[in-house]
Amino acid sequence: MNSVYIIGIAGGSGSGKSTFARRLTEKFPDSVSLVSCDNYYKAHGDIPLEERRLLNYDAPEALEFDLMVSHLRALKSGEAVDCPVYDFTLHNRSDKVVRIDPRPVIIVDGILILSDPALRETFDLKIYVETDADERILRRARRDMEVRGRKIDDIMAQYLSTVKPMHETHVEPSKKHADLILNGGLNPVALEVVAGRVRDFLSTP
Repeated sequence: MNSVYIIGIAGGSGSGKSTFARRLTEKFPDSVSLVSCDNYYKAHGDIPLEERRLLNYDAPEALEFDLMVSHLRALKSGEAVDCPVYDFTLHNRSDKVVRIDPRPVIIVDGILILSDPALRETFDLKIYVETDADERILRRARRDMEVRGRKIDDIMAQYLSTVKPMHETHVEPSKKHADLILNGGLNPVALEVVAGRVRDFLSTP
């Protein structure tokens, strides 16, 4: 594969970045591979579940950025990769992997992907999705209860102890590295603008 366009989509937890990434992917189903930074949380099988629940998952140190960078470089070189799969109910990496095939466009989403210099260098387009804090926490609470089986008290404790302070320390400041800052993940105009960039790339000989 001679030419690959990699788009990084960042934003706070519950901002709508994954929704935007999915909607963009759906516009080009045969040309896009989607990579979720969530799957690159470090494995912690050496410590008990109760201790894993207390770890800070909202700091850059929680993620294996080196592996992610190597996978993106492999995809850009035309090689398929076996991406780890993270199990949020167990707060640990599962024993499964998912095969990601190289395609002309790679879309990467994650809260901290613009905070890492080496990862930023792999992106051809850097996007930050900005959403009101109240809306973000409501979306996160609903997702964590419905998808990850968590209780509201645990969700609020985690939000106050790590999610909110890490957003202010690492996530929000990373938007200075973005090429585009979008107002929410459901912005139809923004979606068409980015889709236009992708179409231009795909139509270039």
